[in-house]
Amino acid sequence: MPAEPPIEVPVRLSEAYSLLAGGPLVPIAGGTDIMVRITGELGPVPERMLDLSRLDELEGISLEDGSLALGARTTYTELRRSTLCREHAPALVEAAATIGAAQIQNRGTLGGNIANASPAGDTLPVLLAMDADIEVGGHRGERRVPAAGFFPGYRQTALAPDELILRIRIPLAAGRVTRFRKVGTRRAQAISKVVMAVSWRAHGPSAGWSDVRVALGSVAATPIRAAAAEAALEGARPSPETADAAAEALADELTPIDDVRSTGDYRRMVAARILHRIVRDAGGW
Repeated sequence: MPAEPPIEVPVRLSEAYSLLAGGPLVPIAGGTDIMVRITGELGPVPERMLDLSRLDELEGISLEDGSLALGARTTYTELRRSTLCREHAPALVEAAATIGAAQIQNRGTLGGNIANASPAGDTLPVLLAMDADIEVGGHRGERRVPAAGFFPGYRQTALAPDELILRIRIPLAAGRVTRFRKVGTRRAQAISKVVMAVSWRAHGPSAGWSDVRVALGSVAATPIRAAAAEAALEGARPSPETADAAAEALADELTPIDDVRSTGDYRRMVAARILHRIVRDAGGW
């Protein structure tokens, strides 16, 4: 097993900012990803690490200015148990419930899932579908980045080397509905083959959908929004014809790869069927 790198343990956010400004540091919160890479010798050992466990500023779940605010250190278990999350972001609660076993959910954090930037990250399509903003900060100040623009490439984020993820803000749009689905090799403790979140606004059972978002993971190098599928659903009612058109549009626009977990053809087919099922369920037929 590799030697443990030096670990800095700030107790205030300002202290963490100063440490980050002084040179390269790899942040660690729950450690459910980075420790696997280190102990399994799956990548280079960081020269220094930044332990976030004592930064209370990164904790908490609250309603602020019409948004659900989630501290970056919020664990999956805390998401699942939160009354506010169950009321205002049930799809995010569903996603958290699919991640690993209880031990992982007790340690793993929402901020870590974002920073890890895996295209198979289960919470990421939900954040894209709900128009979440990612708040980041460093010694130069704080800023917000839309989740849809936070992942520029494979395992890449919009974070500068001297910045941390602080919190996630999900706007509470009136009438917005969000649905989450995941397909893996088994029902639990599986890395996703396809993960999807779909959201829309509708003003009555017979009204057309507006502000449609179709977001996916495990089908591209990053979490993505599916523009053609969104266009097929925008303004439409959840009818069989709409479901067929949206599923076809999604299958046509996806170009997933083959890998050890699945084939591109399977992912494309399953993604189309998941979207069809979501539209079908929404229409009650």
